[in-house]
Amino acid sequence: MSAIPMVKVAPPAEHEPKSAIPPDSESGLTSEEARRRMAADGPNAVQDVAPHPVRRALGKLWAPVPWMLEAAVLLQLALREYVEASAVAFLLVFNAGLAFFQEGRAQATLEALKSRLPLSASARRDGVWKTLAAAELVQGDIIKLSLGTVVPADARLIRGSVLIDHSMLTGESVPIEAGAGFQTFAGALVRRGEAVAVIVATGARTKFGRSAELIRTAHVESTEQKAIVRVVRNLAVFNGAVIILLVGYAEHLAMPLVQIAPLALVAILASIPVALPSMFTLAATVGARAVARRGVLPTRLSALDEAAGMDVLCVDKTGTLTRNELAVTACRALPGFEEPQILAMAALASSDGGADPLDAAIRAAAQAAAQPATEPAAQPATVARWKLVTFTPFDPTRKMSEATAIDPEGKAVRIVKGAFTVVAAIAEPSPAASAMVEELQAQGFRVLVVATGSAEPLRMAGVIALSDPPRADSAALVAQLHGLGIRTVMVTGDAPVTARVVAQAVGITGAVSPAASLPHDARVEAFDVFAGVLPEDKYALVQAFQRGGHVVGMCGDGANDAPALRQAQMGIAVFTATDVAKSAAGIVLTDPGLGGIVAAVQVGRTTFQRILTYTFRSIVHKIVQVLFLLAGLVISGAAVLTPLLMVLMMVAGDFFALSSATDNVRPSLTPNVWRIGNLTIAGIVLGVCDLVFCVLTLAVGRFELHLDSDTLRTLTVVTLVFSGQAIFYVTRERQHLWSSRPGGWLIASSVLDVTIFSMLATQGILMMPLPAAVVACVFGAAVVLAFCLDMVKVLLFRRLAIA
Repeated sequence: MSAIPMVKVAPPAEHEPKSAIPPDSESGLTSEEARRRMAADGPNAVQDVAPHPVRRALGKLWAPVPWMLEAAVLLQLALREYVEASAVAFLLVFNAGLAFFQEGRAQATLEALKSRLPLSASARRDGVWKTLAAAELVQGDIIKLSLGTVVPADARLIRGSVLIDHSMLTGESVPIEAGAGFQTFAGALVRRGEAVAVIVATGARTKFGRSAELIRTAHVESTEQKAIVRVVRNLAVFNGAVIILLVGYAEHLAMPLVQIAPLALVAILASIPVALPSMFTLAATVGARAVARRGVLPTRLSALDEAAGMDVLCVDKTGTLTRNELAVTACRALPGFEEPQILAMAALASSDGGADPLDAAIRAAAQAAAQPATEPAAQPATVARWKLVTFTPFDPTRKMSEATAIDPEGKAVRIVKGAFTVVAAIAEPSPAASAMVEELQAQGFRVLVVATGSAEPLRMAGVIALSDPPRADSAALVAQLHGLGIRTVMVTGDAPVTARVVAQAVGITGAVSPAASLPHDARVEAFDVFAGVLPEDKYALVQAFQRGGHVVGMCGDGANDAPALRQAQMGIAVFTATDVAKSAAGIVLTDPGLGGIVAAVQVGRTTFQRILTYTFRSIVHKIVQVLFLLAGLVISGAAVLTPLLMVLMMVAGDFFALSSATDNVRPSLTPNVWRIGNLTIAGIVLGVCDLVFCVLTLAVGRFELHLDSDTLRTLTVVTLVFSGQAIFYVTRERQHLWSSRPGGWLIASSVLDVTIFSMLATQGILMMPLPAAVVACVFGAAVVLAFCLDMVKVLLFRRLAIA
């Protein structure tokens, strides 16, 4: 029926010898044959590809920003500027250290996968049963499956029957009754019965192994990585051209090489957004702490940045949108019977061990129906008023269970519970029951029929419909996500009918895809519900949305979801997820329910705005600094900054600006998108406006105050620091700068930055002294500059759609 998980019986692997899968033989393999197959196929284990920690650490030094810092360090060492080189090297190591300790957890996923496989298994070798390590099993081995056994490899049953749980693989909540010919998979759990099976695939060739390989190879470049690369690329192109002009003009002035080299070094340092990677990490750390208080645990910090841009969320049905437990959805009585009576009889024909979730759901519904709601005399017959005589559990061959009981009137009756076609064969025809079954099955429910009587033919008493009901908060979640501009797509292994019913119940009303594997060029945007999908299909579905330019979130709970969770920009594991799913995901919900997804999106968008502020500030400031070096050379005929002063401003200014990681910001109402090209254009325009201010200030110092070259350097430092603060407050707000109150840490860092450099300038520490009155005038002029730049910024942001 539609609610029963559909498990396809896979054929033997093509390379497997037919003799390896005897249909009815239980003789097993010889030790010699097992050794030969082990040598050919390898052990029954998931490949371990853990990268060496040293290699991972060195990888953090191989990126655009580290390259620029490394080049600066080498140039400083060549110029014998060891103090400056040490400071830049510290910045390099600081950035790399933060990135290293926030490394992704792909290896943890593989470890979790391997932990699901059993350590040993009972196998028949050389004609006798032996306990072998699971890794020693090979294709063709005969194994025994019994209660509590974890299946060690993909296998096909050749004798016996078991109730087998594939939930850790397929995510479906209903265990499957399996007999001879049924294929099960590594990692499945035997819930009842005993069977003998032949192994048809081991190691990486198992369904479990293929999932592990998908997880190992799944990779998507994060939005954060792409944003940093594009910012650095744009700055390198623009500032590189300016540096060439700078060096060319210095050659035109016939400056000696000993002066040109430090000038070029200062220009290179001025163009490096040194703390940009640290800002991404720090802002994400602050966001991670915020969402942790709301039941969300990020396992990768970049997940919050991805949450800000997520516009499609693929949600697994079972255990995510639904409760992952069967419940009686409807009970309909035929004439002469009442619904509580039907449930009472069905409960008598159900096992009382809790191993079968279908029987457990029926007994729970019967118990609830037996609770007194009116006077006891008005209550219908319940389990307590029946006396159970015998019980025959569900038989996969007969496809029904039955009981013999004494009814409340003292008569001995037979009660059967099973599929309609089976019960109809031993009961009187009932068109009403047939119509009920057809109606309920059309709604995607699993339907059972209850019949009773003293002898055959029995009399049909009623119909019971079961389903995995939606979570109470699922519909609200879908509505909230829609309000945030996020499209919710349901993904399930169930049949289309069942999928459509659940989707409509939670507010997903789009088209349902056919139950077939997705082709590479599938038009996934045309559907909101994907039914009948396998783990490989979920993985492919995420990739298909990504090829369409979407930032994809994937929400799931089972090992079958792990490859898709790893591939998605933001993988989300729910509270009840397996260890495999949790370690593959970018965030884990630590509280029941799905509200944490909305919290992650909201905090992610807040984090994005903070990072956007720092990125935009870096673009403007780096453009201004390099252009100002060229303008200063033209005005004064000498370098207006030394490498030491440049490093000092880098360490203080760039890292004080990290306080924006805690700034007060307003998250956007729609998914965020990095528009680096537009940011660069806006940065150049604002940079040119700021450059006019800096050039005028330097010109006043040179031609009105007649300051010498050393004092002009002090004026340059003060001007860049104060104008940098003006830029900071202008860029932190998408509207006018007075639209929101800055965060406390941001204000404190600004006060500290201005105070330190004012003191250094007026006291002549590390630079020539500058009159306090001049410093105060520059500060006042920078305040006016902020309001002028703010007017330009608002116009630019509207024009370039930056928000």
